[in-house]
Amino acid sequence: MLARREPQPTRSRLSLWFDRAIAALALLNLGLVAFDMSYIPWRDWYLKQFPAFTQWYGEQFKGIEPHRDTVAYLETVDRLTEQVTQTGLSSPEVNRLLSDLRAQSDKMIDENPFELVGKSGQLERIKNDMRDRIGNDSSKQSFATFWSQNYLSQQGFNQEIAFFENEIRPVIATNYFRSIDETGGFVDRFWKLDIWFVGIFALELLARTFYLSRRYRGVSWFDTILWRWYDLLLLIPFWRWLRVIPVVIRLNQAKLVNLEPLRNRMSHSLVANFAVELTEIVVLRIIDQTQNLLRDGNVTRLLLKPDTRKRYIELSGVDEVEAIANRLISVLVYRVLPQIKPDVQAIIQHSLSRVLQQLPAYNGLQLVPGVTDLSKQLTDRIASEVSETAYHALVESLKDTTGAELTRQLIEHLMTTFRAEVQEEQTLEEIEALLTVFLEEVKVNYVKNLAEEDIDTLRQQTQQIYQITRSK
Repeated sequence: MLARREPQPTRSRLSLWFDRAIAALALLNLGLVAFDMSYIPWRDWYLKQFPAFTQWYGEQFKGIEPHRDTVAYLETVDRLTEQVTQTGLSSPEVNRLLSDLRAQSDKMIDENPFELVGKSGQLERIKNDMRDRIGNDSSKQSFATFWSQNYLSQQGFNQEIAFFENEIRPVIATNYFRSIDETGGFVDRFWKLDIWFVGIFALELLARTFYLSRRYRGVSWFDTILWRWYDLLLLIPFWRWLRVIPVVIRLNQAKLVNLEPLRNRMSHSLVANFAVELTEIVVLRIIDQTQNLLRDGNVTRLLLKPDTRKRYIELSGVDEVEAIANRLISVLVYRVLPQIKPDVQAIIQHSLSRVLQQLPAYNGLQLVPGVTDLSKQLTDRIASEVSETAYHALVESLKDTTGAELTRQLIEHLMTTFRAEVQEEQTLEEIEALLTVFLEEVKVNYVKNLAEEDIDTLRQQTQQIYQITRSK
């Protein structure tokens, strides 16, 4: 996990078992927190599976009490069943109970005792079941018909009361009343149970902080707590679901579960995603800055207007453009030209041959025996001498002080002429516009595809490295 690692002294078996005990206690606390958070949403299910415990927990920690109206309704149905057993369905006592049930049914529909705890859907379910049973669109009329002597005698009391017990009673029984505290919210006393765990975790954190601060003299209490920042989540009385973080970390540290492979995979995935996004942002930023320099004309003023270099900050005291040109000429003369000398001689020889072939006297001499070979040797010798002489002259000019100065003047004149000519006929503006569009195309076609193309490659590479390191 993303926890700052504390110094790791040699752990004794006692220390390991202590960590395991605290981790198990934190896991138990997390289980109680999960149950408490799920109690209200899942109370109906808990009530079916563990009725006695569910009712006890609700009364003790959630301020839940039986709702008087729905409890009275079910008690009236119980009295009706008992009275029918004793006196039969046609007795005046049964008639009074049926009348009471009809009145209570109207009151339940009008006042909706389910609304306070957010269970209005249960009342709608009851009303729909009763409508379907009677075949009437009105829920009130359906209840009035159901709790009548004529209907129960015609349909059979045992059959209809069995329907109520199986379909209606369980839904009504899920309703409850929940007390409200002085803040206007529902009563929640889970803190009475949770405070014991929080106290143990607080004592353990203080003891560990004191121990580490004494063991490492240069470490303050604040830094020691930062080493175990995730333990603070065990102490806060709100957002208790965040305790899953320290619980998972503690289980891993106590060697009760092995989460290192998961942590490594998550770290590698996070780093790979971050690296791709960072690379994309940096490259896009560089291209955007280059486009801005082109649009503002800074590149133009720097390269083509030497006067603006007065405001340009020089770091080395060297004209880099001129130095680059000198270096390129040196490479051209000493390294490139010697290798292409045969090609230059071939071009010169070909040019001389074409010039000679255009002379009428030369064409006549071609008819004389031996002149053809002589002319070929002559052109080869002239081409060799011209290229060799030109190359040596160029090399000597670079070695000679005067020649070097002339070369410098040539480069300066070349740059001056180039700057002047480029600015003619809106050539510069056209070049800037083309470069700007080209950079935009680079962004669209290449840079913005980094996330799609490189993320999988990075993940594969990190996974391969992970497998290699794990195998050693």
